Amino acid sequence: MGAADARLPVLEGGPLLRKAFPDHWSFLLGELALYSLLVLILTGVWLTLFFTPEMREVVYTGPYAPLRGVRMSAAFDSTLRISFDVRGGLLMRQAHHWAALVFVAAIGVHLLRIFFTGAFRRPRELNWVIGLTLFVVTLAEGFAGYSLPDDLLSGTGLRIAQGIMTSIPVVGTYVAFLVFGGAFPGHDIITRLYPVHILLLPGALIALLTVHLILVFHLKHTQWRGPGHTVGNAVGKPFFPQFTASSGGLSVAVAGVLVLLSALAQVNPVWNYGPYRPDLVSTGSQPDWYVGFLEGALRLVPAWETNVAGHTLMWNVLLPAVVLPALLFAVLYAYPFVEQRITGEWRDEQHFCDRPRERPVRTGLGVAGTVWYGVLLLAGGNDVIAQTFRISVNALTWVLRVALIVAPVLAFVVTRWLCRALTEAERHRLAEGVSTGEIRQNVTGGYESDHEPVTSFRPGAPRRQLTAARTGTPSRTPHEPERPDR
Repeated sequence: MGAADARLPVLEGGPLLRKAFPDHWSFLLGELALYSLLVLILTGVWLTLFFTPEMREVVYTGPYAPLRGVRMSAAFDSTLRISFDVRGGLLMRQAHHWAALVFVAAIGVHLLRIFFTGAFRRPRELNWVIGLTLFVVTLAEGFAGYSLPDDLLSGTGLRIAQGIMTSIPVVGTYVAFLVFGGAFPGHDIITRLYPVHILLLPGALIALLTVHLILVFHLKHTQWRGPGHTVGNAVGKPFFPQFTASSGGLSVAVAGVLVLLSALAQVNPVWNYGPYRPDLVSTGSQPDWYVGFLEGALRLVPAWETNVAGHTLMWNVLLPAVVLPALLFAVLYAYPFVEQRITGEWRDEQHFCDRPRERPVRTGLGVAGTVWYGVLLLAGGNDVIAQTFRISVNALTWVLRVALIVAPVLAFVVTRWLCRALTEAERHRLAEGVSTGEIRQNVTGGYESDHEPVTSFRPGAPRRQLTAARTGTPSRTPHEPERPDR
């Protein structure tokens, strides 16, 4: 150990190795995203050895008979070669795609956990901003990778992206011309997307993730309230060996599940779509789920154009695909700062997780936003839904337009009511105790049930009576420590 410490700061890392990590399943969501990213990197490096990022035209001569003799880009040809000619190629392609889907989903659920528990408050606002930026970069990275095979489905997505670019007033046509290297589809988009997908965006992801983890270690984790938990400590498993063992097991499980999915569940069968042609569109085209809300927004806004000073403003594209995402992420970036100003919590550091029921307004807003996203996601597949259930696509579109406005409001009202009802029920349970199931008759002839003190508590649940939650503020002051059971 002495020889190693003379060359490396082994002993200096002692406090780091003993860092405590809260022992709760919800804190593993970030690790789930991390290990999905590792699978992405490993499979992506392997795929780069065989993929040809070129749009020059070739004639397919491979083993897949339905496409033999068809003209296609070199990118699509190499994708087919990876799938059918390279040993294990299809498994690696599908593992890469499944890992991308799980990676985006894990980041999204992790952000929801941070939001609903209030872990974005001081001093962790910067980490919320970094995590949200990580999510945005991941969306761009996923779309870039999804577009590289140059199949009919991904080409349709690129055509939609080009339409979104051209909807930007004044500069839109210039932006699209520069990105595609000429009139759509051009001859450079795949060649340009390739370094963006394998170098620029992964570099940004790794840099953001590194800063994020450094801040997590520096600021320490938030934790649930409980006996022995104070604002000055963190109770949980030490980083080594307990946490590294459980986290290592999770990494193996994530890799195993992704490989199993890749072997058993088909994803993105590009040979069924065929090569991209500007005059064709796949029936029932659906993007990957994480950009489905943009597709839904485009389908819900009716045709609407305005001519101003010789320029055509395509509101039916500009509003849902440019303005709406910009507003959405602006609200998400600003939310921690706005909430803390309203509640006055910006004055003190917050190291305890909130239970969602004790924050009815925030929880209501989060559920409303989730429902709003769900409606847009359904709208992105309105044609498939209409065909499956034999209903009018126009009628379904109008139902979804109404639901986009009404459903989030109802979700907010119902969620806030449920949070307050759960808090009130918990107050009553703490005050009255738990029913033993035994009934006795009192002196007046009535019947009473026996109660005993509450002894079982969920993580973060109070050990003493709560105050009524009517303002959306927590039942205790942020710096108040938890008292042991009495």
